[in-house]
Amino acid sequence: MPDRFPPTAYRMTPRLCTLPAGTALWRCHSSKRPAEAFNPVAADSHFGGNRFDGTPEDPYPFLYAGSEPATALAEVLLRSLAFDTDSGIRLVPRAWVVGRSLTLLRTRVDLRLIQLLSEEDLAAVCQDSWLLEAEGAGYAQTRRWASELRAQVTEAQGMVWHSRRHRPRRAVVLFGDRCGQDPLKPDPGCGTTDLGAPAGSALANRLLAPLRAAVIPGKSR
Repeated sequence: MPDRFPPTAYRMTPRLCTLPAGTALWRCHSSKRPAEAFNPVAADSHFGGNRFDGTPEDPYPFLYAGSEPATALAEVLLRSLAFDTDSGIRLVPRAWVVGRSLTLLRTRVDLRLIQLLSEEDLAAVCQDSWLLEAEGAGYAQTRRWASELRAQVTEAQGMVWHSRRHRPRRAVVLFGDRCGQDPLKPDPGCGTTDLGAPAGSALANRLLAPLRAAVIPGKSR
């Protein structure tokens, strides 16, 4: 587990790939924010936050998305969620989808990403699967690695890896300070789905069913 030394101890040679303009990215996001808006709130350096968030030491806006709609849902709703012993299903509390939406975005420009898809990709950044598997308190360290990768590869506009909760589909994080103005736009032919509405929850359940997960139904009135 390469978390024993600070990332500055290593000289890395990350592999880069291009995310072409027009690429579809799905985002599960707060309904209060536009789907294409980057999160400007830096995570605490030691507590909370997500895997590759910006921090006060490196306060970049960030945006997470998935290659498929189920990927976007799984990355947000299935974190550390255990299977129910009675039903064998991962039961998503309804409160987790209220106030959230699912939106299809399209990239407006080519984006250069650090590729973390294979063991060779991870070795190129002096890492192994720990970088993508660590949870909870480990996020403080994975955020530090992301910051060092940004420092060593200044042309990188984000990173791509296999979703931990929907392999082998891909998850991405984009760095808002490097992607230019308006790098993403909602797909006009798809619209936004309110996951807290009955139709939205039904859609979420259809997408999550192959992953043995479902949103707990709300109380009928």
